[in-house]
Amino acid sequence: MGDRIGTGLRRRAAAGLAAVAALAASAAPERWDFERDAVGAAARGIRAEVGRWEVAEAGGSHVLAQRAESPKPTFNVALVDGTSYRDVDLSVRVRADAGAIDQGGGIVWRAKDRDNYYVARYNPMEDNLRVYKVESGRRTQLDHADAPGDKNWHTLRIVMTGREITGWLDGVKLLVAEDSTFPDAGRIGLWSKSDARSSFDDLTATVVATP
Repeated sequence: MGDRIGTGLRRRAAAGLAAVAALAASAAPERWDFERDAVGAAARGIRAEVGRWEVAEAGGSHVLAQRAESPKPTFNVALVDGTSYRDVDLSVRVRADAGAIDQGGGIVWRAKDRDNYYVARYNPMEDNLRVYKVESGRRTQLDHADAPGDKNWHTLRIVMTGREITGWLDGVKLLVAEDSTFPDAGRIGLWSKSDARSSFDDLTATVVATP
C-alpha cells in the first residue's frame, strides 16, 4: 500500500509541476520590435485596419509609424494578427511625430475588430493620458490623467485583469478604471486619431495569470 500511496503522490506532484510549467510558458511575453521588417514596407503580422502604417527608421532602429493624415473623426487602427489576450500586461514605446488636429497615440487590446476594443492613448498636444472603450466605432472615456506633453519617446503600459484596468506612463501609475463591455480575449494593436502621425516600438504583451 505504501508503494501505491507513494506512486500516487509522485504522480500528483509531477502533474502539479507540469501545470506550473505550462502556466510559466503561457506567461512568456511576446514582443514586436520591427527590426526584421523593411523600411517603407508594412510590418509582418500587423494588419492596417485604418490609416497608413509602415516601418520607418528612427535613431538607428526600426519602428512602426502611422503616416496618414486622416480627417478629424477617424481612428487609425493597426491590429496584430493571431493575437488573443484577455488578462494582459501590455506596453509600447510611443513618440508623437506630427499632427495639427491630434497627436500621439496608444495601444489597443481585447479588440473584436476595428470598431470594438479598449484603447489607452497619450496625447502631448492635450497634455493628457486617457483610456477609452470604443464600441461600434463610438468612443467613451473611462479615465483621464494629466500628463505634460513633448515629442520624446514615452512608455505606455496597461494591465487589464477581469474588468479592472490600470495604466502607467513612464512608470508612473496614472489610470484606474473598471469596465465589462469586452469580457473576452481579443487582438492587441496600435492606435492614433485623425492626423496624428506617430511612431511605435517595442510592443510587448504578457498573459497575466489569474487564479
